[in-house]
Amino acid sequence: MNIVYTAEALATGAGRNGHARTSDGRLDLELAIPTEMGGSGDGTNPEQLFAAGYAACFHSALQLVARQEKADATDSAVGARVGIGPNGDGGFGLAVTLEVTLPNLPHDEALALTQKAHQVCPYSNATRGNIDVTLEVTED
Repeated sequence: MNIVYTAEALATGAGRNGHARTSDGRLDLELAIPTEMGGSGDGTNPEQLFAAGYAACFHSALQLVARQEKADATDSAVGARVGIGPNGDGGFGLAVTLEVTLPNLPHDEALALTQKAHQVCPYSNATRGNIDVTLEVTED
């Protein structure tokens, strides 16, 4: 693979109750365990960061596929929900739901584009076979 960009980040402190910063300083934030997991919830958490990254990456893949297919992706949006829980092996696992909105396309065409984007998106390719990813196409 020909790497064209590399992101760098450093986490310090107590992991989920710590601090994360990218090498360029554009992301610099406090981390906190969510209240649902017994923490204070006073900062962001890895699942929120993963959800934002996956949503943005998938949306780019969706727009690429739409351009290739000459489909109208105007006003499109992608939402990501990332859940975390025990995986039964003593560790934890993730589950993702991607909610795709393509308001200017019929449902069947929007679903086909979403499935093609799932084959193109680097996050989808990285998680395939490791994380359950559910694709939902909404009308608005």
